[in-house]
Parts: sequence; structure tokens; C-alpha cells
Amino acid sequence: MKKIALLFALLLAGSALFLGGWGGRVKRGVVVNGEAVGGMPLAAAEHTVRGKLERIPFVLHSPAGDFAPAVVYTDDLSSLLRRARRGENACVTVRRELPDAEAFLRDVCEKNVIVPQDASFTFSRTGFVYRAERAGRMCDFQASLRAMLSALRAGEEGAELVTRPWQPAVTERLLRSRTQRLAAFSTRFDGSRTARVHNISLACERIAGTVLAPGEEFSFNRAVGARTRANGFLDAPVIVAGEFVEGAGGGVCQASTTLMGAAVRAGLLVTESHPHSLSVGYVPPSQDAMVSSASDLKLRNPHPFPVYFLARTGDGCVDFEVYGAPDGRTYEMESVVLRRIQPPPAEVTEGEEDKVLRAEKAGMVSESYLLVYGASGELLSKTLFRRDAYACVQGKVQRAPQPSSEEKI
Repeated sequence: MKKIALLFALLLAGSALFLGGWGGRVKRGVVVNGEAVGGMPLAAAEHTVRGKLERIPFVLHSPAGDFAPAVVYTDDLSSLLRRARRGENACVTVRRELPDAEAFLRDVCEKNVIVPQDASFTFSRTGFVYRAERAGRMCDFQASLRAMLSALRAGEEGAELVTRPWQPAVTERLLRSRTQRLAAFSTRFDGSRTARVHNISLACERIAGTVLAPGEEFSFNRAVGARTRANGFLDAPVIVAGEFVEGAGGGVCQASTTLMGAAVRAGLLVTESHPHSLSVGYVPPSQDAMVSSASDLKLRNPHPFPVYFLARTGDGCVDFEVYGAPDGRTYEMESVVLRRIQPPPAEVTEGEEDKVLRAEKAGMVSESYLLVYGASGELLSKTLFRRDAYACVQGKVQRAPQPSSEEKI
């Protein structure tokens, strides 16, 4: 019984010690953050000091604007008041924490990312139209996280989002380097022969804007279509069996010839070409390309990049251009006449006056060569392109009858 009474007395003494000396009041003379709280109940002292604690705001600055995270403020005020000694002058430590820092930062980064736009171009029969690239912006997540948490710990009011330029993969300069003019070739025509000019222009219009992919083959007949009146072609002189006669589509061979001249000089492979039966005056021998319903001009692109065809007529010229990425080589053509074939004496017929009904034309045997030069101008190769035989044309003249000797008197 005496032991129980003693234990009860000790418990009462402990309670008195806690409630009086420790219990619920700040020790006398204590000043916290400039506030005299000595002798005040702990709860009242905490309320007084905490109401005047400075809570430094925090903002993350970014190119897309400022973002304020949900900062959690913590401090050591409660423990400081309980352990403060009599007459102590103490200062509260305020901490800022951002429990969802990574989620917050991911959201800010997403709002600041700008995906770059690659440059692009369109190609048509009128040429190239380029659209410039647009640089983007990326967010450096790890560097931004470090900067934000460091600024929070240091008591700073804000931090800057760390961003980096995000460059596009394709620039206009790159596209232009892949679409340079590789070759151009021109031939002249008589602009007064309107039907022939129309046919040449129509063929050029249907070829202009063609894109030939790597390894792809081009067919003139497929691109231009049948040379018929129903397909838009007019009657003009064509060569048939060594004679010039009127036929639909006369003149398109000058378009095919000019195209071949540009294509060869751009390094394209000629997989099919045919000479005229008679030599033509607008290109050297063995550099012409006759086309008909049975004969085609075919070209293949051997380059690892696309090539682009442009064509135009005007001022008595037909022009073809081929565009693509240069391969560092230059291609040229050279013609050699091996032998000339003289026509037989002109056929003479009688008529009212002297005149030439058909001009004579010498024939020939000729060769053409493809010359390939390196970047420094050195000749890399010279190969036979074609060997042809062009027929001669017998002249035909009309002679007026000679007056008799009686008539002369």
C-alpha cells in the first residue's frame, strides 16, 4: 500500500514539473524573430511569431511566361519555442519545399517546347518554290530541375527555365544544294513556223515539272502522249523515208533532241535514242533524238537523288534544264563526221520557170562521244555515244524550156 502511494505521488510531481517548468509556456525573456514571447503559452507564442514569418514567393521564369509552383513552407518554430532557454534571442528557420517539382517542371517544359519545322519546297512546271525552315526550342529538364531546386534552397524568388535551341534537320540551304541546276541545253527554231512552234511548246509543257527518282526511267512518248490532232498537235513538216511531208506533231523531235542534250550533260543515262534518217540543223550529227509512235527517247536517272526537268520556249529557242545534286563531274558531247555522202545529180523536170523544187543535201556517217570531266577539269573518260548514217537527199530542179533558134531570132 505504501508503494502504491509513493508511485502516485511521483506521477503527480512529474505532471506538475511538465505543466509548470516545461509545460505549455515559453521560458521568460525569450525573443524569437524580434518578438518577445517569454512566458507566453506555446500555442500563443507560435501564433504570434508564425503570423509574421516571411514566406518568400517563388516563380519559374520561362519564354512562355512565368509559372508559380505550389510551394510548401515548413519551419522549426515549434521545436525552437520548446527548447529555447531563458533570455535566448532565436531566429526561425523557414524552408520551402516543392513535393511535386518534377511533375510541375514537366508541365512547364511542355508549354515551352517548340518543335522545329524543316524547310520544304514545291516543284512544278514553273520551277521551285522554297519555304524556309523554322528553328524550335527544347527544354533541358535536368538542368532546369537543378536550377529550380537550388534557387528554392537558397531563398531566391525565382529561377530561369533552361532551354536550348532545337535546330531543324532540313534547312533551305540544304534543299537548294540538292536542287542546283546540273545542266541546260538550248536549240533554235524558226518562230514564223507557228504550227511547228506550237508542237514544240506543247511537248515542252508536258515534260516541264517532271521529277525523276533515283533509278527511274523517263519515256518521252509516255510523257508527251501520241502526236495526234486529238491530243492537241498540229500538222507541220516531218521526215518520212527521207522526205519532208506534213504530219501531226511535226517539230516534237526538236523537243526530244534538246531534252536529250540537257539530260546527257546532267549525267543521266540514255537507254534509248534514235537518229533521224536525215541530219538536222539544230544539233551536231549523232546528237539528235528522233521520236515517233515506234521510236522513243528514254532516260534513266543513275544518281542517288531525284532530278527535275524544266522546259520553256520563246524568242526562237527551246530550252531544257535539269536540276539535282551535283556529283562533282561535268559531262560534254563531241561529234565527229567520219565520211560525207554526196547526193546524185539533181533530178530535172520541165516547167514554166527555173526553180529548185527540192534542195540537195549531203549525207554523212558520224559518231558522237560522251566526255566526262572531274572536279579539277581532268578528262576521266571518253566513250562512244552513238554511230549513225544519215542519208543524202537528191536535189530536184525545174527548168523552163529553152527557146528554139527561130525564137531567138
